[in-house]
Amino acid sequence: MTNSLFAIGMPGLPEMLIIGGIFILFFGANKLPGLAKSIGKSANEFKKGLKDDTPIDDDDDDVVDEDSEL
Repeated sequence: MTNSLFAIGMPGLPEMLIIGGIFILFFGANKLPGLAKSIGKSANEFKKGLKDDTPIDDDDDDVVDEDSEL
């Protein structure tokens, strides 16, 4: 049997409409544009972070040890 019951492809139009309806029920029609905007901003920040090649500063030079004398 070549067709498996567990093979899941891309969702079609009916599935997308159901998902959209669930989003409208959960978040309300007024909050959906703000939700989409925040998802877009976070995706852009993630892409910027991937392109940024500056090393992460793991040094804790700013932290002053309580035992050290000034």
